[in-house]
Amino acid sequence: MGTVQRKLFGTNGIRGVPGEDLGLDFITEMSQSIATFFSEMEGPILIGHDVRNSSPAIARAVLSGTLASGKNAREGGLAPTPAHQFAVRTLGYAGGIIVTASHNPPKYNGLKVVGRDGVEISRESEAEIESIYFGRSFKRAEWNSLGKSGKETRVVENYIKGIMSQVSVSKIRQRKFTVVLDVGNGAQAVAAPYLCEALGCRVISINGQADGNFPGRGPEPTPPLLGDLSEAVKSYSADFGVAYDGDGDRSLFCDENGKIYWGDRTGCFLVDRLLRRHEGGPVITTVSTSQLVDWVAKKHGAKVIWTTVGSVDVSRAMITNSAPLGLEENGGFFYGPHIPVRDGAMTTALVLDSLAADRDEKSLSDAIADLPNFFQRKGKFECPNEKKKEVMLKVEEEARGAKIDKTDGLKIWTDDESWILVRPSGTEPLIRIYAESSDETKLGAMYERYEGILRSALHST
Repeated sequence: MGTVQRKLFGTNGIRGVPGEDLGLDFITEMSQSIATFFSEMEGPILIGHDVRNSSPAIARAVLSGTLASGKNAREGGLAPTPAHQFAVRTLGYAGGIIVTASHNPPKYNGLKVVGRDGVEISRESEAEIESIYFGRSFKRAEWNSLGKSGKETRVVENYIKGIMSQVSVSKIRQRKFTVVLDVGNGAQAVAAPYLCEALGCRVISINGQADGNFPGRGPEPTPPLLGDLSEAVKSYSADFGVAYDGDGDRSLFCDENGKIYWGDRTGCFLVDRLLRRHEGGPVITTVSTSQLVDWVAKKHGAKVIWTTVGSVDVSRAMITNSAPLGLEENGGFFYGPHIPVRDGAMTTALVLDSLAADRDEKSLSDAIADLPNFFQRKGKFECPNEKKKEVMLKVEEEARGAKIDKTDGLKIWTDDESWILVRPSGTEPLIRIYAESSDETKLGAMYERYEGILRSALHST
């Protein structure tokens, strides 16, 4: 790493390839920098990790750096990211460092930093940690004042109990749901099946073993990759299925007919149900989310606040606006009364709770069918990080004259109910496209036009 300050934190924490971007010296010194940031705050730091093959070793390096700064730490071991976050919030920690690369391919890893409230630290706090790191101003304790370490064994149990306290356990148990869980060989393997069993569900697991190679369908759940989940739901006559990402903070749902939904559709189903309980909202979501959220919010007289893409931006906006609900199109759902972070298992419990509360005992497909339909397409294109700015400028040139929202990337409206968002990924060398319209023909034409513009821009840079 050089001495010239640059941006290390991306959309969700720091990510890279161990041994390349994430060398041992960098991990140790960055951990010292994070611990220095927390040094004046009471309580130890919780260090947790996901299932990636490199995660246990990196977690030990993080522990070493934290102790070297003089800050006490405890090891939470393997658990979903939201379980570690809830532990920080409820078990007396100054903050947390979670070793995870979420949905990235298996070779990646990273560091996610959370504050005392269990929520990812703000962008301003990220910049402060970067300044500590680049300024070499992290604390170096003497031999007789090094931090002390210990084990934290309550993370998963505390997490499951916390989720269950937010739903009607008795009503869920009465319905005797059958659910198929595709944990994707990820961190929810140690939590979600046990939560659902405690809620009285019959649980069928696929890709259920924690495995850092993600041999099943990979760490990122997208509809095209969830065919096995769909078939399992139909084969077992399940009420629904759920697929989690690598660190367990996101979830995509499959109805009893085997249909897979993007996160904003099931998220809007939950918003519709939960705004009856939390009148007025507001609801926080990203610019990549379906306009369906506007329709649902208006139905309940609630306001929608739009943010840049990134769970930290949704979480922090929820705190600033005292919002009970947040969602992302990628399967992130945030329930403020529990903790305002995205949480795949909490979302699963909320779906169970919402269905159990329905006097007509509607199926998931019937409940979602009550919402108006918008057509969507999504894509991603490889783009080296150093070329992203130039490519985006070329896309903007081609879109001149259109209504453009620059909250995050370029959200281009072609009419009042048709838009396409082109934005560079903050975690990978990719440019992503999201498109939506109330008219499927318009959607296809719009998507193909901008796909061609993007391919031409990528080819010419």
